[in-house]
Amino acid sequence: MSNAIEVLSAGLSVARTRINVLASNIANAETTRTAEGGPYKRKDILQMAVGETGGFGEALDGAGLAKPLVAAVIEDQGAPRLVHQPGHPDADPSGMVAYPNINVVTTMTDLMSASRLYQANVTAIETARRMSSDAMNISMRT
Repeated sequence: MSNAIEVLSAGLSVARTRINVLASNIANAETTRTAEGGPYKRKDILQMAVGETGGFGEALDGAGLAKPLVAAVIEDQGAPRLVHQPGHPDADPSGMVAYPNINVVTTMTDLMSASRLYQANVTAIETARRMSSDAMNISMRT
């Protein structure tokens, strides 16, 4: 059971990182100037799964468990969104301002999904711990 809780805990960590990255994207959706120069670049996580062996995975008849991990936080290399705003301090000579390539509605939807994933992992951990505790109580009675 400890393998399952370990995998679920890793899922919590990945979901938390994803939530933080998405929140940063929303907060910077209108940032036209950064220390590096140019508009903020949308970030995303590169997620991977590492197989877990033994324990609970074997009990699942070979289905196995895979621990999610954040391999990297990557920046979007796409072109910025250009908006014609001649009076803006960051406008180029033709009056175009480069904004981050962030769709706030899509990002909010992704944020809600990541939040629900986090909540699902918390519920699954609580259930696994309760099952483990109940199993220990049953074994103590026999």
